[in-house]
Amino acid sequence: MDAMAIGEAAERLGVSVGTMRRWDRDGRLSPSFRTPGGQRRYGAADISKAKGLGIEPDTVGVKPTVIYARVSTSQQKDDLARQSERLRLHCAERGWDGVALIEDVGSGLNYGKRGLRRLIGLICARGMGRLAIERKDRLLRFGAAIIFSLCAWFGIEVVVIEDADLSFEESLAQDVLGIITVFSAKIHGARSLETRKRKKAELAAAEAAAALSPIAFS
Repeated sequence: MDAMAIGEAAERLGVSVGTMRRWDRDGRLSPSFRTPGGQRRYGAADISKAKGLGIEPDTVGVKPTVIYARVSTSQQKDDLARQSERLRLHCAERGWDGVALIEDVGSGLNYGKRGLRRLIGLICARGMGRLAIERKDRLLRFGAAIIFSLCAWFGIEVVVIEDADLSFEESLAQDVLGIITVFSAKIHGARSLETRKRKKAELAAAEAAAALSPIAFS
């Protein structure tokens, strides 16, 4: 059988891979068969059927491409800017308009980052058509597959522009550095608060002592 992978079928129809997957889930266009590994395979008849039904792309090209960039610490802000620019150029070269940028500063082990929460909200609200990241570990150190699964479920294409991630040691070192930075800031803040409280208490005690001194009754 003359079968094509989902990427080739999507290209022939002028839609994204995420749209093809959503059409399959919705029952609008199912593949001719699946490989033993679960990969979708389409035939020429499937492409003709889609064109005959007048199915048009309704995600990519209408909803924005979201760029997600992340670094581990605030000392890497320059790296964050360069990462974002590389992603913008990648999208521009492919003619992807309507690009929205989400930037995060925090460890890849932190699941509560503001930008990551915003990204998940957009995915679940079907508020985007494509997600572009530099490497999968830019999302999360151990949970990127969860985000990818959400994107697949909501018909959102994921584009990873670099195949190679950092080595485990390099990524772990960045994450540990981020954690140390966060805890150092918290410890410093706690100490500063304790210092202010102690000085305030000492000042109050001094004022109370002065009020009870013999001079106060003269």
